[in-house]
Amino acid sequence: MLERKNTATHLVKNQGLHIKQLLDEGLITEFDKQLFHHTLEEFYNLQGKCERIKNTPFPRQYAYFSTVFTWIFVLLLPFGLLNVFESELNDMSQHLKPWFIFLMIPLSILISWIFTTMEKIGSNSEDPFEGRINDVPMTALCKTIEIDLRDMLDEKDLPGKEQPKDNILY
Repeated sequence: MLERKNTATHLVKNQGLHIKQLLDEGLITEFDKQLFHHTLEEFYNLQGKCERIKNTPFPRQYAYFSTVFTWIFVLLLPFGLLNVFESELNDMSQHLKPWFIFLMIPLSILISWIFTTMEKIGSNSEDPFEGRINDVPMTALCKTIEIDLRDMLDEKDLPGKEQPKDNILY
């Protein structure tokens, strides 16, 4: 199965073959077969929708221009803060003025760091299904669904929940 181009599609196909085998052995009725096939059809449709979501590229112009606009903001920020600090300097004594203007540097760095970090988080969130550290833990979600479904079937030998590897849940 792992050598197939689309493992999920072949799983649904094999489940359909298993349903046919159950019908041939008389373990299910034709009505049951129709219900199961309807469920498999829905699985197949949902699988296709998920694949389309995953494979739809995020518009490159959005990623590119958000980075460009963030860096333009970061570069122009100190000039924008000059006006704010200048109005505050007029109200201060001569002794505090030289020190107060140096506060603009760490404040500019802090605001710039916040915006560049938010831009980096946005670019990392563009593909949430790639199996990276901050992505959606698909393996754990699927394992939980499997455990719940098998428990609903009253199976006794249930697999354990997916455990984090190096403190990361995949």
